[in-house]
Amino acid sequence: MASAVYPRFRFRLAAPLLLGAWAASVVLAPDLRLKLLLAAPALLIPAALWTLERPGRWVMGFFAAALLLPPLPIALGNSGPHVCLVFVGVGLLAGVLWSSRWSVPNSPLNAALATLFVVLLASIGPAALDSGAAVAAGSLARVTLFGIAVYVYFFIAHGPGAVSDTFAAIRKIYWFAAASALFACVDFYFHLPAPAGYGPQFIWLDSGVYRRAQGLFYEASTLGNFCAFFLVLIAVCFTRRRSELPISRKVLLGGGALFFTALVLSYSRASLVNVCVALGVLAWQNRRRLVLKRLALIAAASIAAGAFLTWQVFPVFAETYWLRLAASTEYLFSANERLLSGRIASWSTLAGWLAAHPWQAFVGIGYKTLPYTDYLGAPVVGDNMYLTLLVETGIAGLATLVWLNIAILRVAARASRRPDPPSAFCGTWMLCFWAGQTVQMFSGDLLTYWRVLPVYFFVLALAVRP
Repeated sequence: MASAVYPRFRFRLAAPLLLGAWAASVVLAPDLRLKLLLAAPALLIPAALWTLERPGRWVMGFFAAALLLPPLPIALGNSGPHVCLVFVGVGLLAGVLWSSRWSVPNSPLNAALATLFVVLLASIGPAALDSGAAVAAGSLARVTLFGIAVYVYFFIAHGPGAVSDTFAAIRKIYWFAAASALFACVDFYFHLPAPAGYGPQFIWLDSGVYRRAQGLFYEASTLGNFCAFFLVLIAVCFTRRRSELPISRKVLLGGGALFFTALVLSYSRASLVNVCVALGVLAWQNRRRLVLKRLALIAAASIAAGAFLTWQVFPVFAETYWLRLAASTEYLFSANERLLSGRIASWSTLAGWLAAHPWQAFVGIGYKTLPYTDYLGAPVVGDNMYLTLLVETGIAGLATLVWLNIAILRVAARASRRPDPPSAFCGTWMLCFWAGQTVQMFSGDLLTYWRVLPVYFFVLALAVRP
C-alpha cells in the first residue's frame, strides 16, 4: 500500500514544479517566436482533446485555420509553416482511433485519387537523382501537402468523418471564405505588412507599384481560384428553391459582390474564365428550367455590384483591370504571348526539352521541382498543370490527372441528379466548378493550392457520401 501511495505523492509534488518550470521558460524566453512555440501546448492540447471527441471536428478546425490564419513568421519553406497542419495531425490520429469506421469501396474516383498520390510520391526518386536531396525534400513536402486534400476526401466520404448536416457545414465554410475574401480586400487597400513570405506579384500603375491581392494565402492565383469556387456556389444557389438553399439569398448577393471584388483585385483572368465555364455548364444543366433569366440577372447584378464597389474604392486599379480584360480579347488571336503573360516562353522551353529528351517523359524529374531545379538549365515556372505534370511525373502523372478530372466530373454529374437535395446541390456545385478547373489547369498549377484544395475535395466528398 505504501509503495503505491509514494509514486502518487511524488507525481503530485513534481507536477506543480514541472508546470512552474514550463511557465518560467515561457516568461524568460528571449524571443517572441520562442515564447509562442513554448506556449503552444497550452492551446493545442485542449484543442486536440476537444477535436478527438468527435472524429470530424478537426476538418472544420483545419478549414478555419487554413482560410483565416496566415503562415507563421518562421523561415521554413516558401512562406513559413502553418497552424492548420496541427489539425491535420489530429485528423490522422482520429483516423487511427476510429479505424473501424473506414469503408472504402473500389470506384474509379477513389482509384484515380489514390493512383495520383502514389505517382506523385514515386516521383521523389527521380527528383533526388536529378536535382539532389534538398530539392527532393521539397518535392516530398509538396506531395504531402497535396495528400491533405486526398485524406480529407476519404475521411469524409468513406471514413469516420460523417457530416450530419451538409448545409450547416457549407454555411460554416462560406463564412470562413467570406471573412478571408474581406481580409484580402482590406489588405489590398491598406497593404498590410505580410507576417510571412509572399509571392512577388505586383501591378505597376501611374500612382505606384502595388502588390496584387493575395489575402491570407500570399499568392494571388490561389485567392482568385478560391473566390471562383464560391462564386460558383452562389450561382448554383440561384437555380434552387429557397427550401434547398444552405444560405439566404440576401447573404449570397452580398457575398457575390465581395468574392467578385476579391477576384478582380487578385488580377487573375484565368479564374474569371473558370467562372465563365462553370456558368456555361450550369446554364446547360438548367436549359429546360425557367431559371436561366434569373441566373443571368443575378450574375449580372453581382458583377455590376462588384465592379461598382471596386471602382469606388480602387478606381485606378479597376480601370486598369478592365482595360487588361479588353486587351486580352484584342490579343486573343494576334499576340498570344502578351495575352498569356509570358507563359508561352515557359511552355516552349518545356516542350523543347521534352523533344530533346523524350525518354524523360516516361519517368519525369520529380513533382514540383521545375521552379527549384537547374536540371533543365534554369528553373522554369510551368503555369500549366498538364504540361508540368508530364515533365515532372511523366506520362503516368499526366494520364492519371486526366483520369481524375474525368472521374470527378462523372461522379459530380451523377450526384447532381440524386433525389437528396444536399447531395444534388454539392454535385452540381462540383460539376460546374471542376469543369472550370479543367480549363484553368492549362494556365496554372492548381494542385499546388494546398490550403484551398481540401475545401474543394470536402464538397466532393459530401456529394459522393451515401
